[in-house]
Amino acid sequence: MNLHEYQAKELLARYGIPVPPGRVAYTADEAKAIASEYGDTVVIKAQVHTGGRGKAGGVKLAKTPEEAREKASQILGLNIRGFVTKKVLVGKAVDIAKEYYAGLILDRVTQRVVLMLSKEGGVDIEEVAAERPQAILKYPINPATGLRPFEARELVKQAGLEGNLGKLAGVLVQLYQAYVGVDASTAEINPLVVTAQGEVVAADAKIVLDDNALYRHPDLSRLREAEAEHPLEVEASNYGFAYVKLEGSVGIIGNGAGLVMYTLDLVNRSGGKPANFLDIGGGAKADVVYNAIKVVCKDPDVKGIFINIFGGITRADEVAKGVIQAMNDGILTKPVAMRVAGTAEEEAKKLLEGKPVYMYPSSIEAAKAIVEMVNGGGR
Repeated sequence: MNLHEYQAKELLARYGIPVPPGRVAYTADEAKAIASEYGDTVVIKAQVHTGGRGKAGGVKLAKTPEEAREKASQILGLNIRGFVTKKVLVGKAVDIAKEYYAGLILDRVTQRVVLMLSKEGGVDIEEVAAERPQAILKYPINPATGLRPFEARELVKQAGLEGNLGKLAGVLVQLYQAYVGVDASTAEINPLVVTAQGEVVAADAKIVLDDNALYRHPDLSRLREAEAEHPLEVEASNYGFAYVKLEGSVGIIGNGAGLVMYTLDLVNRSGGKPANFLDIGGGAKADVVYNAIKVVCKDPDVKGIFINIFGGITRADEVAKGVIQAMNDGILTKPVAMRVAGTAEEEAKKLLEGKPVYMYPSSIEAAKAIVEMVNGGGR
């Protein structure tokens, strides 16, 4: 679950990380009133669940309350990557001397939380990672000990950060504590600012919470804004699916996150673009498959569907029954390439005999076929 910047900053502040004063405004007049209280230059930021706010005109400085009102009116209602801005964060501007990047992610290869640190903060970190990967220091954290102060101090030196190194190291330790404390999957401070006065401040923040751990944080689960998310992701969440909307035209349904990721890669390598990630999970029955197809078919970008099933706990014949029900109800009308293997594989193939579903012996063949169908090449 994504948090807005102001929500992420509130969480960081709970763990002792300094953040600039700021409040949320829903109207231009509210932004003016907040700026009047601060009596200094403020920064007005769109609060939407997407990046690229600055480039889209969603971040502006205002030196006076009246200018704050004007800038807020320009940002409110602004469409940023498909998200309409309904509120802005009005915060005191920071006197920036140095800008750094600090982030924590879960690395599934090392099975550890990894600290990423760079002296190139305040810019798109994805671009830095792609163009200058050596500019980002990466450090896997031992889960038994956490990030210890002496490690943080050494990492700050290795990354070439300047300023109050003790305060910078302290923020890294607190960021890790926040990450673990709220069960986050991502936590970033960009930029992590050293001010002209030598203070260390989290000038911007991003936190993504692990949906699977929200039951432990009822106070945080209430922060979810369904209207700010893609409607298909909301619907899929209501069914209990792991679903992510992507930008392609091939709908993907599989069982198991690893298999679904592999399926996405196969479609990409075959020249197609996946429209989504959808994992029906283990032990899915026909009704679950039916609902998964219903979600995928509601996406107007989907031109064809690739169903990739390895039967273990999930029985392939149950998957087939869900597919047939979706066809009978008129929900599934788009081309389908399917690969099933494992438990009840033969039963599934018998059920689907004579149905307008193209069955393939391997995932690779199915991926190539659905891409060809979607691109207008037929079977």
